[in-house]
Amino acid sequence: MKNMKLYYILIVAAAAAMTLVSDSSLSVENTPAGMVTFVDGTVKKKDPTLPDWTTAGKDTTVSTGDQVRTMINSRAELELRELDVIRLAPRTTIDIVKLFEETKMQKDQTQINVVEGDIWAMVSTVQAGAEFNLNTPVAGAAITGTVFRVSVEEDSSTQLKVYQGEVHIGNAMDNPHVKPQYVPAGPPRKTTGPSQVSGPRQVSLEEWMYIVKNMQVINISKSGKVLSAGDFSATDKEEQSDWVKWNMERDKERGH
Repeated sequence: MKNMKLYYILIVAAAAAMTLVSDSSLSVENTPAGMVTFVDGTVKKKDPTLPDWTTAGKDTTVSTGDQVRTMINSRAELELRELDVIRLAPRTTIDIVKLFEETKMQKDQTQINVVEGDIWAMVSTVQAGAEFNLNTPVAGAAITGTVFRVSVEEDSSTQLKVYQGEVHIGNAMDNPHVKPQYVPAGPPRKTTGPSQVSGPRQVSLEEWMYIVKNMQVINISKSGKVLSAGDFSATDKEEQSDWVKWNMERDKERGH
């Protein structure tokens, strides 16, 4: 009899354990890759499986393939797996190409394209074996753990500002023979462009890559050439804008 009671106890315990594991798995699977956590004004979302844009309110989920757009006098905040934050200024469109997707090489990849507008991003430390890439029409950026801002004008000219951490940006991110240059300390200035480097093939002068660090800015023309690069200051007039102050406040609320 004692053996029978012990048998039933073990059966019940095993069933309870399986239920807990099952519930845990379901909770992980049901956790959205991204979610709209703040909306001010009108925000639109384009699901690739649907023909039209739809209104995206707070708690709207976003995933691979979605596009998000803020209308005039509107802004939004997206939270990616409760780790990374992307904020959209008015009249901004982003294309979520990949969002925490595992590749054949078992890499966790995220890729976001800024089509037009201004974004502020607070990205947590990217783990080894993972990639977080952000592209504009004229440049691509590899993100680690950083706070940065990207502005893309109608003609595709791009500005990157790094507030914390560092960002690798260039138009030859997939070319291992292009050696990244550091943005020089001091005021933004005209650059001569990267020089040729040794390697199995000659690198075009059109290909470049820079490492942009704390409180540095780089400006890229519509044709993809670096116009200027250097330091910027928190006391600059542009840094006193409502957009920057609002992002700073939101970051502070999150412990940054």
